[in-house]
Amino acid sequence: MAESGSAVLDRKTVENLVRESLRQRLAGEGRVIKPSSHNGGPNPLVVNVSARHMHVSQEALDVLFGPGSKLTKLKDLYQEGEFASEQLVNIIGPRNRMIPSVRILGPVRNYTQIELSYTDGIFMGIDLPLRISGDHKDTPGMVVVGPYGALNMKNGVIRAMRHVHMNKADMAHYGVKDGDMMKLAITGPCGVVFDNLRVREHPKVRLEVHIDTDEGNACDLESATRIELIR
Repeated sequence: MAESGSAVLDRKTVENLVRESLRQRLAGEGRVIKPSSHNGGPNPLVVNVSARHMHVSQEALDVLFGPGSKLTKLKDLYQEGEFASEQLVNIIGPRNRMIPSVRILGPVRNYTQIELSYTDGIFMGIDLPLRISGDHKDTPGMVVVGPYGALNMKNGVIRAMRHVHMNKADMAHYGVKDGDMMKLAITGPCGVVFDNLRVREHPKVRLEVHIDTDEGNACDLESATRIELIR
């Protein structure tokens, strides 16, 4: 007989506890890393580890949270005007596996999209295509459940291609143009060089690299001593 007050944890319970711990660590709006050493020009160079998240159209927001719903700000993100909202949804894949509490980032867009890591895709049973945000041709979908209703996405689930946001001054500093590919060099205990970093131009953005949690964990980005963009 087990001692009073003791409990036996089965495998499923342990897996759920581990997933919840990881979810709490990784969920949300990501981690912005600013090593003291970088090769930024007019603007400081930062790298943002972007956790799984969702972008929604107003139509999708109405389905999930009720007609006329608005995103409410939890905290501002690095880019001006963008924010992590208080709204969370559950996503369900083809194996009926669920990832709970996926955060919606604002403001609303003219399309609906979910961005996951490859690790998330394996768990959910989805062959994630590597895409630039907004490119949804031949991408998988999934079911999204909110407090008001469920949304059956036909497409729009991707792994976001790593990319760097630049304005014209930044592009001039690095000698690149919109759509070019660069390398991101991470110096540190687990230093790596990431190829195929896509340049994305916008006149008002701050210089910022986006990588996902798999990439951030692989190089232990928080221990990085220098970050560098290379043509």
